[in-house]
Amino acid sequence: MIEKSDSFLIILSAPSGGGKSTILKEILQRMDNVDYSISYTTRAPRGEEQNGVHYHFVNEQEFDQRRAAGDFLEYAKVFGKSWYGTSISYIKSRLALSRHVIMDIDVQGASQIAATDIPYVKIFVIPPSMDVLKERLVKRGTDSIEDIQRRLQTAKKELACIPDYDYLVINDLLEDAVQNVMSIIRAEENRVTRFKQPMQGFLGEEK
Repeated sequence: MIEKSDSFLIILSAPSGGGKSTILKEILQRMDNVDYSISYTTRAPRGEEQNGVHYHFVNEQEFDQRRAAGDFLEYAKVFGKSWYGTSISYIKSRLALSRHVIMDIDVQGASQIAATDIPYVKIFVIPPSMDVLKERLVKRGTDSIEDIQRRLQTAKKELACIPDYDYLVINDLLEDAVQNVMSIIRAEENRVTRFKQPMQGFLGEEK
């Protein structure tokens, strides 16, 4: 019998406003073997965001306690304002059940995960152009003009990290982007390195 180690971490990164959260939501609705890693953050909720659903909203003291206890797979301070972190205990518990875990994090957090022994695939998502990104940030209506300009400048720096990723998805039409990410996940499930001695498993005990 052929055995396979088929669970891994799916990392989605994108400039702010690039659409990774929307793609992630679609993936969770369409794939029943994928769980969402809810990050911890010290920032305040936005709009209709709910604690324990979109993020675990905590104060800096609790965040520091979790970091000191080694509970974060990765953590980072974003835009010099708020801390974000990913619980390593949650991810390992889901992978142990042969389930994938998907998360949306910035390039700094993704680079930290790449240095661990957690199996992963990294996908970078970008709109078709900087003009489209700016338009989406403006339409979002959650940031000031100054914040939008800062996010656009950060986006230019993040683009330099694209070569560090396994895949690049252009988020022009949402459905196409979602299908591309799903195709990547399915292809990665069948990567040869995820199989445990496939030849021996296939042959078994020949009679």
